[in-house]
Amino acid sequence: MELPKKARRRGIDRSAGRRSSEHLRTVAGSWLIPSCSAARAERAREEGSEGIDRRSSSAPAASSLLAPPPDRIILAPRPRAQMVESEGELEAAAVLTPPLALEGGLAAELRPANLAQRVLSLFRNVSPGSDLSHFQLPATFNLPKSQLQMYGEGVYSAGEDLLGRCARGKDSLERLTAVVAWSISTTRPPIFGFAPYNPVLGETHHVSRGPLNVLLEQVSHRPPVSALHATDAAGDVRLVWCQSPVPRFHSASIEAAVRGRRELRLARHAERYELDCPNLLIRFLPAPSVEWAGDVRVVCADSGLEAQLSYCRTRSFLGFGGDARCVRGRIFRSASRDETIYEVDGSWDRTVSLKDVAAGEVSVLYDAQRAIGNLTTPVVQDHKGVAPSESAVVWGEVSDALLKEDWEKARQAKRRVEDEARKLAKERNDKGEVWTPKHFSLSQNKNGEWECWPLEESVPPAPIVVPS
Repeated sequence: MELPKKARRRGIDRSAGRRSSEHLRTVAGSWLIPSCSAARAERAREEGSEGIDRRSSSAPAASSLLAPPPDRIILAPRPRAQMVESEGELEAAAVLTPPLALEGGLAAELRPANLAQRVLSLFRNVSPGSDLSHFQLPATFNLPKSQLQMYGEGVYSAGEDLLGRCARGKDSLERLTAVVAWSISTTRPPIFGFAPYNPVLGETHHVSRGPLNVLLEQVSHRPPVSALHATDAAGDVRLVWCQSPVPRFHSASIEAAVRGRRELRLARHAERYELDCPNLLIRFLPAPSVEWAGDVRVVCADSGLEAQLSYCRTRSFLGFGGDARCVRGRIFRSASRDETIYEVDGSWDRTVSLKDVAAGEVSVLYDAQRAIGNLTTPVVQDHKGVAPSESAVVWGEVSDALLKEDWEKARQAKRRVEDEARKLAKERNDKGEVWTPKHFSLSQNKNGEWECWPLEESVPPAPIVVPS
C-alpha cells in the first residue's frame, strides 16, 4: 500500500483535518502507522484553505505559528509536547512528555479532587481476581504516554550514568553493587489513579541518551508483551527485557505482577546479570496509595554473586502511615548464601545505604535525588527519522488533547487508535495471516513464559534524544 503523499505547507487548514481511517496499516508483516498529520494535510490541501489553523491540531492556535521557519520544532501550549515539521512538508506529530520523576512534571499536576472515588467507580462491576490486562480505561484516567515509553524511561531517563557505572566497575563485587543501584533507579514514582496507554501491536519507541541507544517494541497484544533492547556505542553494555504485566483486581486493591526477564550483559567482563522487577500495588482502602512491593533478585552466575531486595512498607497502624517506599536486602555469594557481604537498606525515593558487614563501614549505594530527581524531556532531533510506529506519534493526538484538557477529543482520538487496531487484527485473522515482530523474535519456554530476543546485535542511534 502506498502511504499518503506528503503535503506542502501552503494551503493547509488543520481545523478541518482529522486522523485518517488508515491510521494503522500492515506492511511486510509488521505494523506501519502513517502520519496522521500527513492525512490531515492532504484533506486540507484539497479544500484549498489559506493559512494554518492550529486549534484542532497538536499545536497551539496562534498567529505567530502561521508561517513557521523551516526545520523548527513548534511547542504545544506546554513545553513538553512537540510538533515536528520540516521544510516544505509536514512530518509525523510526536508528543513527548516529561518522565516520571521525584519532583515536578506530570506528578505535580495530576491531582484532581475525589480521585479515589472516581477510580473505585470504574471497578463497580469487576469481580475480585479478574485479570485487568485489557481493561479499557477512559482517556481521563490516562497519562499522556504509552506503557512502552514508561518502560523506556526507566532506562534512558536518568540524572547520572548508573548503567555505564556497571561496566566501569573494577571487580565483580563492585559491578554487582552498581547493577543493584541501577536496578533501584528503574523504580519510578507512580501516580495514583492514572495509567499509561496500552500499546498497540507493533508500536515502537526509539530514544538515545548520549552513547546509549534504546529500542522497544510491543511484540504481543494478547497477552501484552513488551520487548526492550539497549546497547551503548562502545559495545560494553547490552540490555534485553521481555515484560508482560498481569494486573489483577482484589476488591480493595489492584496488584500488577510484571512477568518476564531482564538481562544485562557486560561484554568487556563476560558477565551476564538476570534481574526481577517489583510488583505495582494500588490500594483503595483504608487510604488510597500506589507503591512498589515484592522481592527482587539480581543474579550473576558468572561471578557467583547475587542480591536479594525487598520492596516493602514499614510498620503502620491499621493500614495508615508507614513508609511505603522502603527497600531492604543483602548481597552474598551464591555458594554461601548465609554469609552476607553487604546489607542494603533505605528508601528508593531518597537514599539507599550499603553496609560492609565485615568492616562495619556504611556508604551511599543509591541517591534518588541525583538519579531521578530532575529528569529531562526527550526531544526530536531527526524529524524525518521518526518512525510512524513511534509511541509518541501513535498516541500523539490523544496526548495532545489530554494536555489541553480536551477530554472529548481525547476520548475520540483514543477510540480511533484502538478501533483501527482491532480492525486490522480481524483482517489478519480473516486472511489467516500471522503477525511477526519487526525487531525481536518471540517465543514461549517450557514453563509458558514469554521470551524475546533482538534480531540485531546493536541498537542504532535514535531520532529522539534526551538532551545532555
